[in-house]
Amino acid sequence: MTPVSTPPRVRFAPSPTGYLHLGGARTALFNWLWARKHGGQFILRVEDTDRERSTQESVQAIFESMLWLGLNWDEGPTVKAPDGTLVGGGKDGPYFQTERIDTYKRIADALIEKRLAYRCYCTKEDLDAARKAHAATGVKDAFRYPGTCRDRKDEPDRQHVVRFRAPETGVTGWDDLVKGRIEVPNSAQQDFVLVRGNGIPLYNFGAVADDLTMNVTLVARGDDHVVNTPPQLMMYQALGANIPQLAHLPMIQAPNGEKLSKRHAAVAVLDYRDNGYLPDGVLNYLARLGWSHGDQEIFSRAELIDLFGWEHVGSTAGKYDVKKFSHVQASHLRMLSDADLGVQALPFLAKRGLNVTADDARLTPTMALVKPRATTLSEVADAADYIFRDVLVFDEAARSKLLTKDAVPALTGLIDILKQADAFVAAPMEESVKAWSESSGIALKDIAQPARVALTGRKASPGLFDVMQILGRDVTLARLEAGLAFCQGAAT
Repeated sequence: MTPVSTPPRVRFAPSPTGYLHLGGARTALFNWLWARKHGGQFILRVEDTDRERSTQESVQAIFESMLWLGLNWDEGPTVKAPDGTLVGGGKDGPYFQTERIDTYKRIADALIEKRLAYRCYCTKEDLDAARKAHAATGVKDAFRYPGTCRDRKDEPDRQHVVRFRAPETGVTGWDDLVKGRIEVPNSAQQDFVLVRGNGIPLYNFGAVADDLTMNVTLVARGDDHVVNTPPQLMMYQALGANIPQLAHLPMIQAPNGEKLSKRHAAVAVLDYRDNGYLPDGVLNYLARLGWSHGDQEIFSRAELIDLFGWEHVGSTAGKYDVKKFSHVQASHLRMLSDADLGVQALPFLAKRGLNVTADDARLTPTMALVKPRATTLSEVADAADYIFRDVLVFDEAARSKLLTKDAVPALTGLIDILKQADAFVAAPMEESVKAWSESSGIALKDIAQPARVALTGRKASPGLFDVMQILGRDVTLARLEAGLAFCQGAAT
């Protein structure tokens, strides 16, 4: 079992340079699960120091994505959730890096004071010249900063960057909760920059300063950050600080092993929301895309919290599988009650121009009909469309093929049988129509096929008599009579 700090403090630290993608959402999920499992704190921190690419729209997209997924944070920017409650806050803020510049300066100055970092006055031209001279030697090794300013006289008022005085011998290593022991020779490092000339920290320094001052006890992030870990550990050691536990998560790949991108699948969390996926379905799939619990595939949110552990996170990349994602999503959709599914489907019915309310008596029974064949809320709304539409939209190929003069006897007889029905209930109506079918010699399929098109506008639907019961006597008869009129018109 993974040793637990009580209570653990974990963080998710996205950069607001675009949407929240599936890989980022999985990182957030694993951190959130660990915090919830052990009664810890889940921190959201926005790393917005890339001023050219960071946007407020991206910040809002991150908040919106996290809230939709239900990954509410305990500390971080204060945001109003859809239910009106406030999420975030905390004593260790602010939680935007651009609002923490004084913190970075204070820690950088402390490192300079201890001669563990220094001010570097090399200009871009100086560094370009050094690179050119290095290339001229024919040495194949990559250029490394030669330490020009390590021992120069300190001039704090002169334009400078701050560099870390990296050790040149030994190794830096850690026991990764996912990847095991990792060691990197210190000779692979150089005196890296901590703070730019404008006072903005580079990623490694900003992350360490924030994790340290926010008392983060476990850092879980994508394994593209493995390369950043050795210099970060050097900074922790230089500051005499406790090093958090580290877990580096394998990337999510496309089915062909390439980096997952828009050409392989929808990668933005909000795309899945807009396409009618359920938050719990997305979280379940993301959890299984890198973590396992035996052969179990479908998990409730409570089960994920209870069962999650780093020891069962795989060390190799997970491959996105659209069929498996659809299966997981459909399973969660079927777990909803018909009434709950109806409420969640309302916005998707509205997108189709249908003004349906939660108290519509047709809504819940319609969900029972369409749920077994649907995967997403969008598909639910599509399958239910004809129930709530005043003017049917016809599949013209089906209408031309099935609403013909040959269907006139079948529809005429069906209308007569239904007019005589005492109660507009599926089972007795079906029995009456079957009896008439046998006595009249008209095959049941020759009755059902044109009737289905007349009632739904489509060639396929759930049980025909179940549809009639939901539509009710008046609408059913009106649609069948309109279908009959179309057939009679085709006969002339």
